Amino acid sequence: MKSFVRQRGAQKEFIYTISCFTIGFLRLTTKETQEKKDMGMVAKKLKTFGGQAWQLFKSSIPSALMYICAGTTLMMLSLEQEQTYFDSGNFAWAIICGLVAVAYNAFMSYGMGGNAYEMLVSGNIKRQTMDEYGSGFKMSSHKYAKEYRVWKGFACGAFTALYTIVFGVLFGCNQEALHAQTVSSGYWALTLIGFLLAGWTLVPFYHFIESGIAVSYFVSCAFAIIPILVSGVLYILGAYGKRNKVIQQQLIADRAAAAEAAKEKKINYGGLPGTKPKKRK
Repeated sequence: MKSFVRQRGAQKEFIYTISCFTIGFLRLTTKETQEKKDMGMVAKKLKTFGGQAWQLFKSSIPSALMYICAGTTLMMLSLEQEQTYFDSGNFAWAIICGLVAVAYNAFMSYGMGGNAYEMLVSGNIKRQTMDEYGSGFKMSSHKYAKEYRVWKGFACGAFTALYTIVFGVLFGCNQEALHAQTVSSGYWALTLIGFLLAGWTLVPFYHFIESGIAVSYFVSCAFAIIPILVSGVLYILGAYGKRNKVIQQQLIADRAAAAEAAKEKKINYGGLPGTKPKKRK
């Protein structure tokens, strides 16, 4: 009897141990699975953010190149004139180059906004079919990163203005060394690269300082607001312009369809006996 009781107790302990081990293993597995899901969500969000940032950077390149061309033009004009002081000619060329760069930036941003609105419409159709039928409508030309969002134009402008901000800060921190009597090769290289990439704001300030006007290169960073505002506003206007154009085209198509439906239809008797009306003599 005692041995039977002992066997029963040992069985209970064994079952209890196995149960605890199983429960612990399941909890550990569930925790690892949840952690994998969380890491997958984080990786997906990072991938989406990276795709958005890369697309915005690529979209900002044409406008940034035009600002670089404006700065390079001002630098070449300064070298040709062989003067460092500021005069009306330098001021006029700075205004012209700046306006050309801003106009090109506005043109590119307006077109970008229109294309983004078309991509948004395609994305809405794809998501609607996914909700209704469980499978998305395949569109090879659709890219989520190119869809319209209000903030994307300003973000694209920030990428365009990045060179202006970076080199404005670098020139401001080294202003005394850049305008010293003897400039080292490192500062000459900084000046050349800065004039090439952000010369549309730095070259006029360079002439100001050489002419004895007390101004800091840090002030040139404020001009970065120009490409940011131009890109953001024209991006929104381009999207709304494309939207209005699509609406007008749809209204014209609806009116044409309504007019076609309202036309009196001619009866085709087909030459059947007894159906063709008699001609009047």
